[in-house]
Amino acid sequence: MVRCEQVLTAVDGVVSRMRALDAALPARDGVAVFNRVYLAVTEAVDRRIDAGRFPDARAAIALDVRFAERYLAAVDAVSRERRPPACWRPLFQFRRHPGVRPLQFALAGINAHIGHDLALAVVDTCRTLGCEPIDLEDEFDQVGELLLSLEDRIREELTPGPELLRIADPLTHLLGAWSLERARDAAWTAARALWALRGLPDVAGEFTERLDTAVGFAGRMLLTPLPDRPGSGGRAQSSGSSTGAISS
Repeated sequence: MVRCEQVLTAVDGVVSRMRALDAALPARDGVAVFNRVYLAVTEAVDRRIDAGRFPDARAAIALDVRFAERYLAAVDAVSRERRPPACWRPLFQFRRHPGVRPLQFALAGINAHIGHDLALAVVDTCRTLGCEPIDLEDEFDQVGELLLSLEDRIREELTPGPELLRIADPLTHLLGAWSLERARDAAWTAARALWALRGLPDVAGEFTERLDTAVGFAGRMLLTPLPDRPGSGGRAQSSGSSTGAISS
């Protein structure tokens, strides 16, 4: 069992690390784009915890921290020239590609973090707190609802104007091909499956590897370089809100 005060300190630590990344990375870097989005989510979760809006604050804090640690571990792996999990590789490989738009970077990072990391974070939290996934369902749902509420904001800030987002635009196709709500639901199913398989480590390991690979494949599709948009002056990216920060 973990004392709440210790986990609260860990929350401050992961927020500080994400803020440091935000300050250090170029604004247009693909990892920076996702980091701004995720920092906003983490700060919003922490505000809800402080306001007493989670039924079990200790469980919410533990899940928040275990979840963030998965992303930060991927960042650390790349900084040390080691391979991150397959789900994160496309974002790090394409982070500076001029043909990838900011919204694609944000969605690819969310895809990796929700599609793969969230399920493992639920299992990590259950082991930390000595509980079952069902005991975290309320906290999981509240974090998921917050993510869904921020999805509209993310799309609004990072999506080009309506004059550029036409039905024939490849970005329109990508936006319709991925759903945060479906990814969240799949993460809950995966977490329950991994917990049920905890007594079969070989099977659980194979399941986790397959999940990692599948999420990485989806991320690679989300980061498909797109052609210049009409009126972009020959540049693959537009300026303006596409590089603006997602503030808390």
